[in-house]
Amino acid sequence: MAEAEQPTTETQARPPIQVRYCQVCTFPLEYCEFGSSFKKCKEWLQNEEPDLYDKYYSEEAMQAKLGTLSLEAQSKLEKEAAKKEAKAEAKADAALKKKLASQVTIKRIERTKRKHVTSVHGLEAFGIDLKKAAKQFAQKFATGASVTKNPQGLEEIIVQGDVSGEIVELIEEGAGVLKGIPIDNVVEVEEKPKKKAAE
Repeated sequence: MAEAEQPTTETQARPPIQVRYCQVCTFPLEYCEFGSSFKKCKEWLQNEEPDLYDKYYSEEAMQAKLGTLSLEAQSKLEKEAAKKEAKAEAKADAALKKKLASQVTIKRIERTKRKHVTSVHGLEAFGIDLKKAAKQFAQKFATGASVTKNPQGLEEIIVQGDVSGEIVELIEEGAGVLKGIPIDNVVEVEEKPKKKAAE
């Protein structure tokens, strides 16, 4: 039996496509319009890459995109985009207000007469990864540090030893993962164990 000849076709490897990403919404540039910060994306693109801005958002490009839509559809699309952007701005403002109103509580808790632990609560409101912060505290103070849930069900960092003053200094310096916490939002508290009633 004769073997069927395989057709030999030479295919040249094509180089990968270079995709530019927006520094504001992190979408590819042609998809910024689907994000929630379209106006900021356009401003960034106009300042950084004027040629690409002209390619995607010049009058001719916009007319080419909208040319196939009816006038009603165009106005509806513009209203939806404005509404979506206003909603995103309101959400960002609310998050900023919540962040500014949040407090970091550093509590020194007495376990026995001479042993203490330090509890740090409220770091997650500032976008800090609690596990990384606990690891930083453990390395800095050469003690045990862990993320646990407090009686209210919220996560906090428990550091072995009385290191509340040093933690405040670390937050002031913005060391490691503790960047972006205003020192005005840090509160130090001391908690002593309740004395047992005499029987």
